[in-house]
Amino acid sequence: MRMVSRLVLGLIFGLSVSCSSGYLKYEGEKDIFKSTDFEEKVQIKPTEPPAPIEIAPTPRAVEVIKKEAIKIPEPPVKSKKSKSKKSSAAPVKGAPPTQRQPDIEDSEGFAGSSRRPSVDPFRVNETVIHSVSYFSAEAGRLTFQVKPFVEVNGRKSYNFLTELKTSRLFSNFYSVDDQVETYVDFEDLTPHVFKLHVKETGQLREGRSYFDHKNLKANYWEHKYTEKKGHEEKKQEWEILPFSQNAFSGIFYMRIFKWEIGKEYSFRVADDQKNIIFKGKALKKEKISTEAGEFDAIQIKAQVVSRGALEQAGDMHIWISDDSRKYILRIEAKIKIGSLVSEIVEIRPGQNEQ
Repeated sequence: MRMVSRLVLGLIFGLSVSCSSGYLKYEGEKDIFKSTDFEEKVQIKPTEPPAPIEIAPTPRAVEVIKKEAIKIPEPPVKSKKSKSKKSSAAPVKGAPPTQRQPDIEDSEGFAGSSRRPSVDPFRVNETVIHSVSYFSAEAGRLTFQVKPFVEVNGRKSYNFLTELKTSRLFSNFYSVDDQVETYVDFEDLTPHVFKLHVKETGQLREGRSYFDHKNLKANYWEHKYTEKKGHEEKKQEWEILPFSQNAFSGIFYMRIFKWEIGKEYSFRVADDQKNIIFKGKALKKEKISTEAGEFDAIQIKAQVVSRGALEQAGDMHIWISDDSRKYILRIEAKIKIGSLVSEIVEIRPGQNEQ
């Protein structure tokens, strides 16, 4: 599952090819990323957050949500002047769909065609910190954070941050300080942009991604520096499917679903010139004890389907909290040598917590 493991597995792969400590030095590091193409397509600025959303709807709100989801039609009014049998509710050509799109995604917990969940799991300044271990030794800390809202090309957007840093022990062999900022539209929960910042012993890298959902185009620009190859540039453009997530927004996006036991959930992901599908099946509910406390959790088996075939990259399981917030509590991934475990050690709920 690339969206979860791309940063974390990079840490382990780096350890296998380097035995030096400290970060790579490069005189042009400050100017490593300059892209007029990206800057012409994207404008990002701070914005005021939308009105607070209740964690648990009142009984009256639940009743309204259910009625909206069922969409009970009003009884037709018969006209005495007309004998026409044509329905005034006939679909209009070009009208927006009445069902939530895309069809591969589950619609429970959403009203009609809306892509916003009835209960928003995200809170500004929410912070979840994991300890990442490899062969029972702490390799580093993985952080998921919800930062203040931004405006991307005039659209209010979530600002999600994923950060990975090596522990003091592992930094003696290979140092990692990686960050990804992902901006996701507040209304339809599709990603606009991600900004990738990689600072490691073996490489310096800056990447920018922009998804043009109106024209279904993805662009990716990257500058990379290594001692062996020097400064390299990469540009990619490809067509994406409607409502696709990027490689880093998916770990946040999966939190909007209900995750009922025995049920499979899917959504589209576009990454590295590929259009793939994430599939996750909720296996069971269980209590898990962590350094951050004991949680009621849902265990999910994650898979990725690419071009109709299952990508066999080792088993991956994810545990999320069995509540309205769906925090990422634990990740287990089998890799070529051993297993990687990332588990929560600290949690800060963020604003509007009740």
